[in-house]
Amino acid sequence: MDPQAGIDRFGYQQELRRGVGLADLVFYGLVMMVPIAPFAIFGLVYSRSGGMPVMAYLVGVVALLFTAISYAQMVRAFPLSGSVYNYAGRGIAPPVGFMTGWAILLDYLLVPSLLYLVASIAMNSSLPGVPVWAWLIFFVAVNTIINLRGIRMTITITKVMIVAELAVLALFLTAGVWALTQGYGRGFSLAPLFNPDTFSWPIVFAAVSVAVLSFLGFDGISMLVEESTGGSEQVGRAMRIALLLAGVLFIAQVWVAALLVPDPQGLLTSASGTAFYDSAQVAGGEWLRQVTSTATAVSWGIANTLVAQVAVSRLLYAMARDRQLPSFLARISVKNAVPANAILLISALSVGLGLWMSTRPDGVDFLSSLINMGALVAFIVLHLSVIVHYTIRGRSKNVWSHLIAPLIGLSVLVFVVIHANVMAQVVGLIWFVVGGVVLGALYLLGRPPTLRPSALTKEPV
Repeated sequence: MDPQAGIDRFGYQQELRRGVGLADLVFYGLVMMVPIAPFAIFGLVYSRSGGMPVMAYLVGVVALLFTAISYAQMVRAFPLSGSVYNYAGRGIAPPVGFMTGWAILLDYLLVPSLLYLVASIAMNSSLPGVPVWAWLIFFVAVNTIINLRGIRMTITITKVMIVAELAVLALFLTAGVWALTQGYGRGFSLAPLFNPDTFSWPIVFAAVSVAVLSFLGFDGISMLVEESTGGSEQVGRAMRIALLLAGVLFIAQVWVAALLVPDPQGLLTSASGTAFYDSAQVAGGEWLRQVTSTATAVSWGIANTLVAQVAVSRLLYAMARDRQLPSFLARISVKNAVPANAILLISALSVGLGLWMSTRPDGVDFLSSLINMGALVAFIVLHLSVIVHYTIRGRSKNVWSHLIAPLIGLSVLVFVVIHANVMAQVVGLIWFVVGGVVLGALYLLGRPPTLRPSALTKEPV
């Protein structure tokens, strides 16, 4: 199918500009996940996993590879911006799509705020003379200007940023491996992968519920399907490549860091936010500690938030053009072909929420809990969408892709949600209740979730 005409059959016009290739999508996905994402949450994952962070990341990447398979199937059927909102709505039913979009919205709306907050706190610790609020406003302003200039500028800047992140990661891995060969740390060991003294599946899945924060963002690639030069096939391929690359990088860095932890027993009982930087100091000294902490701040504050704003603005745009959100969010900038109003709204929300959370001692943990729960529930519904759309409705004979793979991915994610932080479960439930109220209000206002008529036609399986 011609990707240029891919959305015409759904009753939409091509408003977003197509100019994003396969390499661009992979770069986008990697930056969205951040190759050095474990730097910031290593201590928490190490503590929750009983000293087995490699196991947590390995289970996480396997689970999300199954999720990527389901994404590839649904983006093939419905090559539209909006990700799981469109897939669940068109694959199962419009109300389910609304609630799924509402769930992933919890992730997408809050991710920029979390990233800005983490980056601002990190920069404040390096330059205490500049307050957290000032760094936060600075990061938001820079990213908003870049995003308003168009998708090509965003892609170009992300390529530069990812090269810098990979350089820092290579520096850490080189110094870390050298330090281990010189007798520093605990030497090479399989303990970060499997420790029989602390292993249990509840512990592993509890740690995975935290570790998946590093992977969140790979799904954002699907948001660019209407801007992809190769359409849905290209998007599906990019998601798998980005996930595999990120998984390898995450496992390598947490394995080395776990072997260099200065106080392993202490870290098991106290999830230090500086644990990774402490390992970097063992590997190379104070200079490497400063390099890794600064790289975390810049990557989270600019690179990751830059692409996070792109993803959430496309979700708001997709829901607004279907009249599920205020119509002003569906307006496209004529000059740069981007959803400018949606971008500005996210910027304002990021500043307000970021400043509020900066006053709370548990602000980072609180936002992380909310984000993970929304994404995990949305991924579960994504798997159900594949089964309903292809196997039940389409009578597909592709048993692996349309039944077995989504069932495996769904099962793993359900176990992760069950063993997630209780606060995350409670707040997630509250968010879904609020979404149900909004859905009921839409019905009362005579604006129930609907699909364009052409979207109801049966898709090839």
